Amino acid sequence: MSTVIAKKYVKALFESFNDKELVTVRAALKELNSAFGMTKFTTILSTPDISKEDKKKLILSILTSDNKKLVNFITLLIEYGRLLFLPDIYKELEFQIALKNSCYEGKIYTNKEINKEQLENLQKSFGKKFGAEIKFKIEKSNYKGVKIEIDDLGVETSFSLDRLKAQMTEHILKAI
Repeated sequence: MSTVIAKKYVKALFESFNDKELVTVRAALKELNSAFGMTKFTTILSTPDISKEDKKKLILSILTSDNKKLVNFITLLIEYGRLLFLPDIYKELEFQIALKNSCYEGKIYTNKEINKEQLENLQKSFGKKFGAEIKFKIEKSNYKGVKIEIDDLGVETSFSLDRLKAQMTEHILKAI
């Protein structure tokens, strides 16, 4: 249900803001989204003992933008008790902007070093395959091989050394 609500608010954002303003809104919502990682912050927002006006002051103190339409948007969320949907709204906004611009972010999980040239080749290859601009972030992990995820496109691919060894062993055993 939260995604349905988030989609409606993001649709309203796209209708109310031009492309340049959406960049500001995205940055502001990113700041707010990071605050939701703190349990104390979410507890304050979900507590009915704290007035809507105090919640509004707290949220606006975090915002660096003074865009009137954005302030009105936040006020509307507070008024209708939708403030806790902000992380979902931010996630949906990110997705819709990526969709509009055909620019997606992905993650590469590996325990090996990937140099800049290899990273650029991967970005170009995946970009060509999906007709979009792909940017990867490298995350070190204990994964023996390479695992690539692009969540917004629903893509996950991997090359595992353990899996390769198992498949080679199986193939050799079948040949005997």
